[in-house]
Amino acid sequence: MRLSARPHHTVGARRRVGNSVPLGLRLAGLVAALGQAGALFAATIAITVQEPGGHPLAGTVITVHPLGSQSQPAPAVHAVMDQVSRAFEPDLLVIPVGSTVAFPNSDSVSHQIYSFSPTKRFQLPLYRGTPYPPVRFDQAGVVTLGCNIHDDMVAFLLVTDAPFYGRTDATGSWSAEIPRGRYRVSVWHPRLRDEAADLQRELTIGETDRATLTLRLAKSLQPAPLEGRPHSWDSY
Repeated sequence: MRLSARPHHTVGARRRVGNSVPLGLRLAGLVAALGQAGALFAATIAITVQEPGGHPLAGTVITVHPLGSQSQPAPAVHAVMDQVSRAFEPDLLVIPVGSTVAFPNSDSVSHQIYSFSPTKRFQLPLYRGTPYPPVRFDQAGVVTLGCNIHDDMVAFLLVTDAPFYGRTDATGSWSAEIPRGRYRVSVWHPRLRDEAADLQRELTIGETDRATLTLRLAKSLQPAPLEGRPHSWDSY
């Protein structure tokens, strides 16, 4: 924002504008007013996800879409998913539409990364190091990643067009500062059963400074693969 004013008179080195209020004080008042206006339109949204028995569900992906208005996705990012000790690191990424992901191989062995997911099909032939440019993801959806050499390697990319997103922590919770309004909250987890894949709720953030929502799954998660390798979405 550019502010301009014609001074009525000058007292020493201090410029005065309008009704003889020092320019610095007027600017300070404007900043304070903008801060108050921002506080009026922002609030905290706090989401908790639980298993059917009430146990917190860590590693769950939360996406929040405004209702009744067209929203823009969060700004694109440049992410990295490495390969270390015959595993993806990290093994789950949430990225906005239009983002790119680099897939370096820092492992002691070669890997051949692929995705047959409709959201993004691609393959990086056998390699070590960083011989390939980052891959761009222009469509929202879930991308399942694997390695043609090591079948126990698995990872996920969730590409979202939501302006707000994140993952639950060890307590099954996630929170963010967002404008007041009506929203659709969606939950995704790699082990959700098909019947719960589109778990969604609507939430209105009104005059309060904090809105909370607890989502409890109706059905238990699918069993974890019996491969002895922990994943970030199984850390509970």
